[in-house]
Amino acid sequence: MFAFMTLGAQGSWSFILPFRATKLAALLLVAYTVAVSTVLFQTVTNNRILTPAVMGFDSLFVLGQTLLFAVLGSQATLSIDPRLRFLADTVLLVVFAGLLYRWLFSGGERSLHLLVLVGIIFGVLFRSLANFVQRILDPNEFAVLSDTLFASFNSIDKTLLAISALIVALVTLAGARLFHTFDVLALGRATAINLGVAHRRVVTLVLILVSILVAVSTALVGPVLFFGLLVSALAHYLVGSHRHRHLLPAAVLLAVVLLVGGQVVLERVFAFNTALAIVIEFLGGVVFILMILKQSRAR
Repeated sequence: MFAFMTLGAQGSWSFILPFRATKLAALLLVAYTVAVSTVLFQTVTNNRILTPAVMGFDSLFVLGQTLLFAVLGSQATLSIDPRLRFLADTVLLVVFAGLLYRWLFSGGERSLHLLVLVGIIFGVLFRSLANFVQRILDPNEFAVLSDTLFASFNSIDKTLLAISALIVALVTLAGARLFHTFDVLALGRATAINLGVAHRRVVTLVLILVSILVAVSTALVGPVLFFGLLVSALAHYLVGSHRHRHLLPAAVLLAVVLLVGGQVVLERVFAFNTALAIVIEFLGGVVFILMILKQSRAR
């Protein structure tokens, strides 16, 4: 963080420090939300390969942005108040998650893995619809749309950042009340129930909190698919413990190191010749493939 704020600083410090501080705050917020949401999602699903991205959140965000550009055009879409767009994106993602969870936990007993499977199917559907609409867009409109679909930390609205930080703080306080159940949930549904955890209620609450964190992060800077998987896998490997009081801080700190450090390298070494999201997605994809191969060999 010190390197991010000071390296290559030329000109007036009164301008440089506030400008970089806004970007740094956005990086820290995204690092926190992605790391916490991924670790908690893997806890309730009892699977270290799954991430909230498989539920279709990122695909739904892409579809929503694509439809806006197709219906209104790039100029009209970009002229919409950023706070209104942020609110609409967040509400859309949270409502989608709420409907999925309501379907899962209403009526007869349904498996949590069924929820994941349905989320994957919806993600493929949303991505396919978005690709179809993008193919019939004007090339100039598509070029502008492509820029908005990459996670970007270069143009962060301070008002949106403050709103996001407030939402994340409230979610953190709500999650702190459930903290004592996280280690038990990681033992599996049957064990958690035998140890006195109201599994259905707690899992529902955790999934709602995860959905809000993912929605805020995605609406603020855009989708980051494999970043959570990357930091979660590294945290498990380096910490060597399933205790969440060690795992969660480690995942958050690793996310901060990767995001802030990656941005420093990107700006000072590559001079913005590539997008940080592309590098992160590449590394996360490699980790995802390695984890699948490792599980296949274990079987």
